[in-house]
Amino acid sequence: MRYCVLGAARAARPDGSPVPVGGARLRALLTALALHPGRPVPAQALVDDVWSGEPPADASGALQALVGRLRRVLGAGAVASV
Repeated sequence: MRYCVLGAARAARPDGSPVPVGGARLRALLTALALHPGRPVPAQALVDDVWSGEPPADASGALQALVGRLRRVLGAGAVASV
């Protein structure tokens, strides 16, 4: 997986074919994860990055839903939970 954040944010498979990553929050989550490749990122740090300090009332549930959407887009093995 390749994710480009300079210019228009976009994701591509290893063969170069584009992966549609819709929605600003979904792109924000992918960007936050891409800044820490191969390392776990605390849930609170992801909430802060995605919602810019103004998280929803159920931030944990909203983050889980967003991670689920990201897995559907990128593939189940693209985002690991530890």
